Order: sequence, then C-alpha cells, then structure tokens
Amino acid sequence: MGALISESPSLGDWKPRNPVVLPQMEGTSMVEIAHIEVNPEQPRKEFNEESLAELAASIKTLGLIQPITLRKLAANRYQVVSGERRLRAAGMAGLTKVPAYIRQVEDGELLEMALVENIQRENLDAMEIAFGFQRLIEECSLTQEKLADRVGKKRATVANYLRLLQLPAEIQLLLRAGALTMGHARALLSVEDDETRLALARKIVDKDLSVRKVEEMVRPRDAAPARSEPKETELPDIYYRVLEKIGRYFNHNISVKRNPKGEGVLSIHCSSDSEMEAFLDALEKNNI
Repeated sequence: MGALISESPSLGDWKPRNPVVLPQMEGTSMVEIAHIEVNPEQPRKEFNEESLAELAASIKTLGLIQPITLRKLAANRYQVVSGERRLRAAGMAGLTKVPAYIRQVEDGELLEMALVENIQRENLDAMEIAFGFQRLIEECSLTQEKLADRVGKKRATVANYLRLLQLPAEIQLLLRAGALTMGHARALLSVEDDETRLALARKIVDKDLSVRKVEEMVRPRDAAPARSEPKETELPDIYYRVLEKIGRYFNHNISVKRNPKGEGVLSIHCSSDSEMEAFLDALEKNNI
C-alpha cells in the first residue's frame, strides 16, 4: 500500500480529486451517499481524522474495495449497519456513491450487529472490548455464553475482559493508552485493594516492568513459583451460571477463582449499598 501512495496525506493540504469509482460488485448496490444516514447507536463515537484522510487517499487510488452494509429505512433512505468509517472516508475522497450490501435488519438487531462488528476490529484496546462486551450483555440481553458465541471467543476470555471493568479509572486509561497490557491487568486484578493496584500500575509504567515480573510481585510469598505460564482453562458451566445470575446485580463486577479440586473463592465488588439491597431483595423474593 505504501508503494501505491507516494506520500501520507496531511489534513492541512490534502484535497480529493478524480476519485476512482469501481464497477458495482456482485450482490451489492450502488447507493448515493446523500441517501445514507449513520446509526445513532454506533458504538464507535470517535474517528481519527488523520487515519480517515489516509483511508480516503487509498480510496481515491484504489476505490472502495470493501462494501459497507446498510439497511433500508424507506425509499432512497438507508442507515449504516457496519462501515461508517469507510463511508466517511469515501465522502472525503469525493465519491458520491458507494457499493453496499442491503440487509433486512430489525431495530433490536441493529445495536447487536454494530457492537459485534465493532468488537471484531483488530485495533481495539482491551478496555474498548470490555465496554463492548458489557453493552452487549446489558443492552442486548445476552448471557456470557451467548456473547462468546457471537464474538467467537471462549467464555473464559469474555469473563476476563469483563473483569477489567473492576479496575480503577486511572488503570483503565493506562490500558487504553497502551501503557499496560492485558497480562498486566490480569495480574493487577489479583490484588485486593485499589490503592495497591494504582501504586503497582504506576510502578509498572515508570519501570517498564514485564508481565512475568508483576506476577512475581503479586504472588503470595508462601506460594510456589510457577514453572511455566499457566494455560487458560474453562470453568465448569455451573460457575458461569453463578457469575451471570449474581453478576447482573453488581454490574458484572464479580469473579471466581477455582483450583482443580473444586476449591475456590467468589469475589464481588459492590459499588454501593443499593446494589447489595437489590441483591438481598432478589434473594428474599425467591426464598433463598
């Protein structure tokens, strides 16, 4: 791609001219950009202008290779299901029409499709994925099991991302900035209190500590050192059912640790008295 585009465009001097328009592809329709509106529930709210300019320059050279997906609202009126970034860049490149797949999508399916499509992008940070998972669970009424099926991940992976929402906001920002990795975050989650987590997170950034080093720091003194990196193992199904049923009362800030013998600890992070009261009410109503 770099050989095709001689210079990276800057926002100050780049202007579209003579955009390439590819012929209509099989199974797609050419739709006027003026007839397309964005999805107000699009989970992605910010678009990097420089990245958009680079994509627009590519579209000017090669055309819009990957069609966007739309749903028809009325005559000559469409809404984006996926591909808003490509649509914006096509407009910047001077295109008046774009190739699009037209799908029949109900209102209830639109948010779920947009969220899943957004999560499957390769350049998401860990917190963006965690928030996307949370929205799918809360707004699309998905269980962790169904969510895992939708996004093609193991349930244990989904649970690990949701646990990131337990971390203090400062640590979440460090994850978003790339200063901490998912491995660092998982090690920090084994620390009980937020003040210690924050102090350790700052130390990781200041001293550029490896994940292995952090794991050694948070491991109990009387615990034997791990001989090798532990493999991610699936919890029995009953544990996920407990996490789903109880987690809904605590914004899914709940985790479980279990050894091969079945011994373990269930941890719940409660952010207010009202959360605990709601949970107690649910227990009493069901005579538990």
